[in-house]
Amino acid sequence: MVQINPNKLNLSKWTAVKPEQREKHFLVTALIRDDDGVVQQCVLEAVLSRREQRIPWQELRNSQHWAQGWC
Repeated sequence: MVQINPNKLNLSKWTAVKPEQREKHFLVTALIRDDDGVVQQCVLEAVLSRREQRIPWQELRNSQHWAQGWC
């Protein structure tokens, strides 16, 4: 698993290991925090289609689904 600091995820780049609908490259555009300021989710925007999706930030540590940077 990849070590990630959730507070530094904003504007980071990610590549889907198994792209769907030609969406391979993503950018973290927002972080969703709880009342205590702890990061709970991140908003990923597909570069190709501009479609947004929310996922738990911990999902980005799964190297079978995500690679850090644009490969």
